[in-house]
Amino acid sequence: MILDHVWGIFTHPDDEWETIRSEPNTIGRHYLTHALILAAIPAVCAYIGATQVGWSIGSDDTVHRLTSESALMLCLLFYGAMITGVVILGKFIDFLSATYQEDDHTPRGVALATYTTAPLFICGIIALYPVLWLDMIIGLIAVAYSVYLLYEGVPILMSIPKDKGFIFASAIVTVGLVMFVGLLAITVIVWAVGVGPVYIPV
Repeated sequence: MILDHVWGIFTHPDDEWETIRSEPNTIGRHYLTHALILAAIPAVCAYIGATQVGWSIGSDDTVHRLTSESALMLCLLFYGAMITGVVILGKFIDFLSATYQEDDHTPRGVALATYTTAPLFICGIIALYPVLWLDMIIGLIAVAYSVYLLYEGVPILMSIPKDKGFIFASAIVTVGLVMFVGLLAITVIVWAVGVGPVYIPV
């Protein structure tokens, strides 16, 4: 079922949102069985890329690799941050939905957050080959498609008019940006206390 939804989100998003809306939407169904699997893609790929392939930044041809222990710790934290972020965003969506929905108040926030972020999780495959400029380009494309899915999916999944859906989706984007800035701040703090990257000596 998860592959069906993910494939449908890419091939016929409007119809897939209708299908998702018609299904039971519980945290156990969409968080435990979907977000946990999807979030593992970038985490595992980042671990392999950082320890086996390595990064080469700028004109410097030196390849920088992380130790296995350091990469594992960082990827586990990254994984935890992703799945926690999906749940927090989903809860914010459910909270905001009371303002925009008139009749149907079924909690669908986690489902919306999970499938909207699916392109970001899937593009995490590029972490297997960590080339900065390439990863940034593909990452921007994934972000753009995720935003498109959000604006398309909110009116359908929440059963509201498109004009309200646009405002609702814009509010969700704002929340997402605030969460991203918060994640950057937490990253700086975590690195400051010593849980940072440890490179293999060249």
